[in-house]
Amino acid sequence: MQILLASAKIMRETAPVSGILPSEPRFQAIAERFAADMSRKTADDLSELFSCSLAIAEQNRQRYAVFGSDEAELMPAVLAYHGQAYKHLKADSLPYPDLEWANAHLWISSCLYGLLRPFDGINPYRMEGGFPLPSTGGRKVSEFWRSLLTDVLIDSVKADDGLLIYLDTEEFRGLFDWKRVLAEVTVIEPEFHVLKNGKMTTPSVWAKTCRGAMTRFIIENRLTDPADLRSFSYEGFQFHSAPSVFVAQK
Repeated sequence: MQILLASAKIMRETAPVSGILPSEPRFQAIAERFAADMSRKTADDLSELFSCSLAIAEQNRQRYAVFGSDEAELMPAVLAYHGQAYKHLKADSLPYPDLEWANAHLWISSCLYGLLRPFDGINPYRMEGGFPLPSTGGRKVSEFWRSLLTDVLIDSVKADDGLLIYLDTEEFRGLFDWKRVLAEVTVIEPEFHVLKNGKMTTPSVWAKTCRGAMTRFIIENRLTDPADLRSFSYEGFQFHSAPSVFVAQK
């Protein structure tokens, strides 16, 4: 079983102590080229590209200015991200054997690094896939990645047991040729819904919360059978119906 989880916009500046020796990301050279492209942009440029405040844009301008240097903190990916999913994955509290298992079974999608394993060492950054860079030859970042990442993902899933648990977000699906993925491996995509006042909704914050918590559940229990996902429960979410729908009443 392989798991695919999205990276997060929110990142730590310093990773908690873990004993992990960071490995080099598979697409480090591409990430460095992208970072060099981004380092040439102003805070105003980044604010427009990311649709973010000038303060966030300036923070990331500074990150790209020192990317790959001794000034930039190198952190294991699974500890570097600090968005909603990662707050509930709580990787810093997992024992080392669990982290080792995760390093062989968990992929993290990233517009800057492509695909990451948990132990891969990364620098703080922010990146999105909807615009071109000089290094992409005029293609959007997501389009540039598509052929590279699709092969890596499919090959890794086939080398395991042919099963992919998709806990990524819709935003990152564009990094892959998804028709090929669905045609060549078995994909289980859990859904997380909230029942409130008789209406079913899918609040983003709860979906991200449960994706992180389910990732931890799979890691801790070393799951190999997708039917075992039905035992997952968290913050009121429980299995509701096949194939993998979880509902909480709020």
